[in-house]
Amino acid sequence: MANCMKEILVTIPVSEEHKKFLESRAADGQYNCCFRYVEKGKVTKEDVERAHVMIGNLPADMVKNAKNLEWYQLNSAGADPYIRPGVLPEGAVLTNATGAYGLAVSEHMIALVFDLIRRFNQYHKNQAGHVWESRGNIISVEGSTVLVLGVGDIGGEFARKMKALGAYTIGVRRTLREKPEYLDEQHTLADLDMLLPRADIVAMVLPGGDATSHLMDEKKLRLMKKGAYLINVGRGSAIDPKVLLKVLKEGFLGGCGLDVTEPEPLPADDPLWDVENLVITPHVAGNFFLRETFERIVRIAGDNLEAWVNKRELNNVVDMVTGYKR
Repeated sequence: MANCMKEILVTIPVSEEHKKFLESRAADGQYNCCFRYVEKGKVTKEDVERAHVMIGNLPADMVKNAKNLEWYQLNSAGADPYIRPGVLPEGAVLTNATGAYGLAVSEHMIALVFDLIRRFNQYHKNQAGHVWESRGNIISVEGSTVLVLGVGDIGGEFARKMKALGAYTIGVRRTLREKPEYLDEQHTLADLDMLLPRADIVAMVLPGGDATSHLMDEKKLRLMKKGAYLINVGRGSAIDPKVLLKVLKEGFLGGCGLDVTEPEPLPADDPLWDVENLVITPHVAGNFFLRETFERIVRIAGDNLEAWVNKRELNNVVDMVTGYKR
């Protein structure tokens, strides 16, 4: 450590192979870097204070101690806790892991869609009760209209796969840009009220923040087509849970799939647990449960390390106002 110019704190659970990869990326740059690998739960205030670079999400209150921090690489796509004033020191660059989660989360979304439209969740209950009976009519993805709110890495992957299955895809994003082939239409949130009544399936992949808080309120939920399906893997705060409970119990929606809730974790006594046409998974669509997701995170961190030590522009830089990738 005697000749160490920059200290890099890595808190994601890397293997020896990963360590060699990361260190090789920093080897030929303008700094002599020292790597410290510490399990997330064992990181101390002193570890954070010493770090010039950190790789891996830590509690925001701990990150506030990173007085020497120059660059922070998250292992998540979401950056909400870290863009708040006073969390990062002035001048520090924040990057996220956009590009790592599209595969895993989009497949989780597809699983939720088929679970709901084929009524598998209800047939699981039949099986548990040893009941042999039909649960009624279904719809097909082919020929359906799928509205995707948030067409970034994850939403784009989902839309692409739904398009391949024969759906008519409509994407909603912050600002319009060149329309990708997997979208039949592209809009901004300003058009949401006119789009909701057209959709058979509405999939939400929106970030948190004031702009999306309870975006799906009673008005918006009742603009949806009766019998339509709602999926949310973005932020639980984007849906008003009390209104969602109401419209589901009424049978207004065909069903809903949530990987995120408000609050989170969802309390054991929350009435949403007992709604028949609701499927809940405990925020597991992403994380590191799919090995390829973690491999992508390591590659993103490694590529940014190489750029950082050579004073080049980093990938996935987060806008500290919006929380989105620039």
